[in-house]
Amino acid sequence: MSDANDEALLSRLVGALGPVPGIEAVALGGSRARGTGTAASDYDIGLYYRGQRPIDIATLGRAVASLDDRGPKAEVTPLGGWGPWIDGGGWLLIGGVHVDLLYRDLDRVAAAIDDAHAGKVEPHYQPGHPHAFLPTIYIGEVAYARVMHDPAGSLGALRARTMPYPPLLAAALRKRFEWEASFALANARKSLNRRDVSYLAGCVFRAVACLCQTLFALNGVYLLNEKGAVAAVDGFARRPSAFADRIAVIHADLGTGAHAAALARLETLVSETAAL
Repeated sequence: MSDANDEALLSRLVGALGPVPGIEAVALGGSRARGTGTAASDYDIGLYYRGQRPIDIATLGRAVASLDDRGPKAEVTPLGGWGPWIDGGGWLLIGGVHVDLLYRDLDRVAAAIDDAHAGKVEPHYQPGHPHAFLPTIYIGEVAYARVMHDPAGSLGALRARTMPYPPLLAAALRKRFEWEASFALANARKSLNRRDVSYLAGCVFRAVACLCQTLFALNGVYLLNEKGAVAAVDGFARRPSAFADRIAVIHADLGTGAHAAALARLETLVSETAAL
């Protein structure tokens, strides 16, 4: 999609969604907001509201029907429809382009920003996030979002609190996940002689996720999703060399049965990350 078409789509979305009662702000998020998207990337649209003035879902449904290629067959969820942290939204198809709507409670986002500045890290189970949802994701979403509709300035005020990266948050993430990377590796070693490849691979996946959390925090970058995190590390100033390539070799070793070699490589990465 060309830049002109891109802007036309975003303008159309704001025009249809901004007036829906309860929607206080609209923002573009995801890879397109960060400038890392491709022509095939979805458009992630955050719809921000307040708990005491929730989104009028019926009105939103009608607005979506006017946008979506499928008309009245297009659907949005109730608030909380996708779990307590992702909250809900809808998967739209507009001119053949995929657009994802995501509900966000401004008060909950503000609380997450408070916790981040206080160094509070608390993971929660959430479908779609295999390594748990950290409310710190909210602060990252706001930090990297492109605000498109914010008449009361609510989202802009929160965005001003996201930079610089909170030092207490960086310290808390490193303390928690540096240790857990080593713990996941130790658990993986227990499975070497048990033929439990699924558990072994799961422990490796967990250790890698913990390394990513540590390295993102070390570099003052918010981690929003496990997807793309390993590749992103290679763009950081402080990282083990050839991080993504080495992770790929570890997974390849798992696939060929070279499990001990995979764990030896992972141990080296864990040590190098801790040394940073």
